[in-house]
Amino acid sequence: MLKWMNTAQGDPARHTRAHRIAFVPMLAALCLVGCAVPATSSAPPTPTPRLRVGLEPVAEGFTTPVTLVTPGDGSGRLFVVDQVGVIRVIANGTLLDEPFLDIHDRIVELSESYDERGLLGLAFHPAFAKNGRFFVYYSAPPHEGLSAGEWDHTTRVSEFAVSQDNPNRADPESERIVLAVDKPGYNYEAGQIAFGPDSYLYIAMGDSARHPDEEIGGHAQDTSSLLGKILRIDVDAGDPYGIPPNNPFAAGGGRAEVFAYGFRNPYRFSFDTRGEHTLFVGDVGHALMEEVDIVTRSGNYGWPIREGTTCFNRSNWTRPLDTCATSGSSGEALIDPVIVYRHSDGLSAVIGGMVYRGRALPDLRGYYLFGDWGRGQGRLFAARPPKSGTGPWAVEAIAIAYRNSQPELGQLLGFGQDADRELYILAKDPRSGPTGHSGWVYRIARP
Repeated sequence: MLKWMNTAQGDPARHTRAHRIAFVPMLAALCLVGCAVPATSSAPPTPTPRLRVGLEPVAEGFTTPVTLVTPGDGSGRLFVVDQVGVIRVIANGTLLDEPFLDIHDRIVELSESYDERGLLGLAFHPAFAKNGRFFVYYSAPPHEGLSAGEWDHTTRVSEFAVSQDNPNRADPESERIVLAVDKPGYNYEAGQIAFGPDSYLYIAMGDSARHPDEEIGGHAQDTSSLLGKILRIDVDAGDPYGIPPNNPFAAGGGRAEVFAYGFRNPYRFSFDTRGEHTLFVGDVGHALMEEVDIVTRSGNYGWPIREGTTCFNRSNWTRPLDTCATSGSSGEALIDPVIVYRHSDGLSAVIGGMVYRGRALPDLRGYYLFGDWGRGQGRLFAARPPKSGTGPWAVEAIAIAYRNSQPELGQLLGFGQDADRELYILAKDPRSGPTGHSGWVYRIARP
């Protein structure tokens, strides 16, 4: 996940942006094909009365809830992924006592003060109602043969099956490891997985480095690496998976699993449920900027040539270069984000959201809702494309109308969506790491 989640040891301000770095190659340190100059971007706007929502409590008692998924089987159930290695079920508005899946003993041991690793993603097969198959993304201990001085853990994407006796329980012994990727550092796991409208499985892989306080690694622009990428695989073909034939490097020139690249920490992504099923990716920034990208096949989204719309300076992270390349090493144009803003407090971190297609909030229908952690207090935003159809999207802050003695949002961790396309947010007390039971699930509702 993100280093900004560590606030257990006092003031979160002391956890620097250097702790939230994704690590990628600097293949275009020279201006080879053309130059870009840093753009001026402002911090997110302050809330106004125009856009207001309420937060309706749905369930509590989680440790670090990072995502919420519906199985698409007509049951109306909601499945909540907790970083500590547990998936819980909300059925008919009630959080069930028994977990759907508990693999806490298979994930890497988490630091009590802060950790980015853990159980981070869940995706139900499009035919889950018939075949009972689902997939998870988690951080496992490094496998035998890896040097402890060079490798921190192994990321796994695994398939499981639902229990034949109880639809609210999975069979923990059914695990089939689909993909395993060794990571040098604890940082920037990303972790989102989802099936796209093409029925292929999409996987967000953050970049990683052994010493994140000091290093900028060499992965996101390197198409022979799976790190710093959005991957796309076919879990219904091949052993352990197949490659979609139109993946950009299916015929060579890079890893065949790669769908798009040049990401730092694509922590959360989503597909619009209507229209062209646009893929939105929130990519957490490094030292200065946050961004949301509309991602297309074979796209290069710039890190670490650029951070947002600025030219990233590998030698001085807070002072952008005057110029930098506008294309990657193969001459492909770098794609601009549709949403970009500067940090307002040095601790911003974008949380990718979803296009709202529900009915409860007609004023927000069609907006892309996303968020930001901020300084210990989550923030919500709504964005729409410009009328011209091109250029940066207009962003408005959403004011939260708290009810009675309802606590403030706290640390925003992720978004979710139910079968009716209503949106949910997941949050926890910002003062704790992956311990305790301060995690909440809220439904975004009328104020």
